[in-house]
Amino acid sequence: MKHGFIRVAALTPKVKVADPKYNQERICELIDTAREAGAQVMVFPELCITGYTCGDLFYQEILLSEAKEALIDIASHTEKTDAILFVGLPLEYNGKLYNVAAVVCGGSILGLIPKTHIPNYNEFYERRHFAEGMKEPVPVRLDDDYIVPMGTQILFGCRQMPGLKIGVEICEDLWAPDPPGIAHAMAGATLLVNLSASDETTGKDLYRRALVSGQSARLICGYVYASAGDGESTQDVVYSGHNLIAENGTVLAESERFANESIYSEIDIQRLTEERRRMSTYGTADTAYLNAEFSLHEKRTKLTRFVDPAPFVPGKKEDRDKRCKEIFLIQAMGLKKRLEHTNCQTAVIGISGGLDSTLALLVTVKAFDLLGRDRGGIIAVTMPGFGTTDRTHENAVSLIRSLGAAFREVDIADAVRTHFRDIGQDENVHDVTYENGQARERTQILMDIANKLGGMVIGTGDMSELALGWATYNGDHMSMYGVNVSVPKTLVRHLVRWYADSCGEEELKGVLLDVLDTPVSPELLPPEEGKISQKTEDIVGPYELHDFFLYYVLRFGCTPKKIYRLAKYAFAGTYEKEEIRKWLTTFYRRFFSQQFKRSCLPDGPKVGTVAVSPRGDLRMPSDACARIWMDELERLQEDDEAEKGQDDMLDSFDKRMDALFQGFINR
Repeated sequence: MKHGFIRVAALTPKVKVADPKYNQERICELIDTAREAGAQVMVFPELCITGYTCGDLFYQEILLSEAKEALIDIASHTEKTDAILFVGLPLEYNGKLYNVAAVVCGGSILGLIPKTHIPNYNEFYERRHFAEGMKEPVPVRLDDDYIVPMGTQILFGCRQMPGLKIGVEICEDLWAPDPPGIAHAMAGATLLVNLSASDETTGKDLYRRALVSGQSARLICGYVYASAGDGESTQDVVYSGHNLIAENGTVLAESERFANESIYSEIDIQRLTEERRRMSTYGTADTAYLNAEFSLHEKRTKLTRFVDPAPFVPGKKEDRDKRCKEIFLIQAMGLKKRLEHTNCQTAVIGISGGLDSTLALLVTVKAFDLLGRDRGGIIAVTMPGFGTTDRTHENAVSLIRSLGAAFREVDIADAVRTHFRDIGQDENVHDVTYENGQARERTQILMDIANKLGGMVIGTGDMSELALGWATYNGDHMSMYGVNVSVPKTLVRHLVRWYADSCGEEELKGVLLDVLDTPVSPELLPPEEGKISQKTEDIVGPYELHDFFLYYVLRFGCTPKKIYRLAKYAFAGTYEKEEIRKWLTTFYRRFFSQQFKRSCLPDGPKVGTVAVSPRGDLRMPSDACARIWMDELERLQEDDEAEKGQDDMLDSFDKRMDALFQGFINR
């Protein structure tokens, strides 16, 4: 439950049709297994206490009676189980039979949720047996000890985790035009569970998967779908036990079909509640729901779900290529419109031989091609200075010529030396003035060339640099249109590689691949033995870490502690926790102190869900106080030490218990 995570399970027992006692035993076995796996929300299939395929046996009093007894025994079995579970059975009330999900926690039955949509088409004939569930809860007596509420308008909220509210759907409820889960979510449910008995036909699994992921995306919720499997009658249909766990459109876990496989994952409730806060169109409803509370022990949920170390970059090549093509076109179309609107016939761009300016030039070429203009209208300027190496200079020149842009070179050394004399700067003192003087000279050159030609300066800086403030104010920070402004550094690399692989020009591809192989550097300090002496990632930290931090700070508003935990998990084996702490502290310090640079950014196209434009996604005051974030960062090492102590105690306890158990076996 720490940091908003709750471990959930979708569990499919092997059942015997019309044998509640046998099914109860199998359900309890799975409860014990899931408890050992740390699950605190357990979902079983529809009518699993009796089996879904009982047909007219549902009319038999003895079956209904034994199903009720089995439910009560299951509840007793969970007395010392730290979990809330959902299990299906048929239940009679006021002379009608209902297909219900029983909700059990800590040895007690908290409520009964009846199925809303009763299918009676094709192979389904549930209306023959079951009535449509009531919305407003009614009291139902199960035996002398149990009177519980039954109705669809019940949510189950966790006392220890206020963001966790659970709503229930049953099979067809999800497939209907008006799923009850919509009302549940608008009433506050952040996790939906579905007890299902969906039979298998060719291709149905793809549609089922789309329904579950789509429902979780539309409602910004977690979704746990448990379906009937082996053991159900195969008289006319077959059940595959297709279990799914999804969160906000992403399928976190999926079972192998026809295997009765239990699946587990962690739902990030904190992330879901933050996303709902962010979306002004996410409505709420004051529907009269009954809120039933339950308790779980607060504990650290072990993460097993995939946490992508590169959240901006799709993992599969086909997805990555598609994303790169789409982003590249967004950038080019944005620039195309700006050139059309301003009637600029010339674009001026500084080319360093590095990744960012390479991508910006490729985008500018595409914009000119879309406009049907001669690429000679692109004035690509190299401006060698004190830190320029032969490698980057040669790559810059080769790139410009390969693309057919107009090449111009302006050596900045003499102009910068004159400027240094004017302001009293010693050229041998390689301080911030020494570096920024060069960056501002280059920007002045580009701006003046653009004025002379009636053109537009194209900005090259990327979003990662802007997040860290790694740009010279009124130097490379400034342009007339910034095409890379919302592209993170990790994605810039993949965009250039995608272009290299798809351009079909071997000479150009060779240049692009060498650019990709060149260390990231502003090249503002003199080279050492002809090689780059100033490597950006040695100074501000690895961009793959900073992009990870940026994603979770801006996309989900996560706390430093949570981001640190996710980073340790995602980058295990790549970075030590001390490195992650160091660069996370650097990220927050720079992110807050450098907002003034982002507050006056030039225009540029948004390409993804995270952006830093002061006119759109990040309306942050330039003088905001970072104290509460920095205070939490200072406590990270203490938390690590305390966590290690707890882990050592648990390991010691587990070893003692194993020894005792082995001693018992040996006796």
